Amino acid sequence: MSTIASREPGTRGQWWRFAVLLVITLVVLVPVIATLLLSLRPSGTSGLLTFDNFRNVFANTDVRIWLGNSLGVTLATVLVSVVVAAPAGYVLSRGRSKAVSGLSLLLFVIQSLPVITAIIPLFVLFARLGLTDNLIGLVIVYVGSTMSVATWMMAAYFDSIPHALEEAAWVDGCSVFGSFVKIVLRNSLPGILSTAIFAFLLAWNDYLVALVFLRSSSIFTLPIGLQTFFQQNAVDWGAVMSLSVVMLLPPAIIFAVLNKYFSIGGIGGALAGR
Repeated sequence: MSTIASREPGTRGQWWRFAVLLVITLVVLVPVIATLLLSLRPSGTSGLLTFDNFRNVFANTDVRIWLGNSLGVTLATVLVSVVVAAPAGYVLSRGRSKAVSGLSLLLFVIQSLPVITAIIPLFVLFARLGLTDNLIGLVIVYVGSTMSVATWMMAAYFDSIPHALEEAAWVDGCSVFGSFVKIVLRNSLPGILSTAIFAFLLAWNDYLVALVFLRSSSIFTLPIGLQTFFQQNAVDWGAVMSLSVVMLLPPAIIFAVLNKYFSIGGIGGALAGR
């Protein structure tokens, strides 16, 4: 009985913490809920909630084109960022030379610089190369923007993987590249997903870089397309909110689907019995 009584104060404290977190969560979700409700409300009326705003946006605007552009640019950014950052992060994690230390310092300096400092020089350079008003040029900028942080994220996760796993593979005749692919990458799914989500969010939500580099409506991404609904004297809030919901859905779906994969508990068990 005394043991149960001693646990009651801690239990009450947990309920208070839960209540505080619940209130904070509700406050954070208020803008999201308001956006969703306004997107389902018919323009100029207070009637029942409908999907008229979504039907109007997809039928009478270029939202489908903008959505395809955003998805293509974002997926290309994610793919290239992960493919390049994974081996670069491995070198950063396992290397011990002065060159690797210098690269690590360089990446730290690069990621501390704001993107705005590079936009104008990049625009001048890309204009000469014919990459302005071009989705390929936009992907190059996004990949460059994510690379330093993505490499650091992969290196930090590779540091958590024991060297003994690779050494065992080398003893069995596996090459360095083979152990990287078969051992390190296979145990790095949470790190890869974290890096991919970081690159996804940067490319999907970007407005500033796309605003500078894109001019043609046919290659607008969703954030730039959303700006076109804001007129000088009037704003179609139904269209704005419905497009905002479209922009919110992919990140929400990705986090909901991939949430169960964010676990690092399986790595330590790989050395059990050694």
